[in-house]
Amino acid sequence: MKKTYKIEVDCANCANLMEEAARKTAGVTSAVVNFMTQKMIVEFEEGQEPKAVMRNVLSACKKVEPDCEIAI
Repeated sequence: MKKTYKIEVDCANCANLMEEAARKTAGVTSAVVNFMTQKMIVEFEEGQEPKAVMRNVLSACKKVEPDCEIAI
């Protein structure tokens, strides 16, 4: 399952680091962060609960940029 989320990210480099952090999160098959549109597209592993996984993704992204926000 793929879902798109609105994300607040300050620079393109941070977007790349957040994308990498999201990809490493358990339950995520792939993740793409577009700095220009301020969107994150996440593909989840089969059987995963997107809201639970996205809480972990947000936590991982906050390690990159503490003021990061993702509309879950």
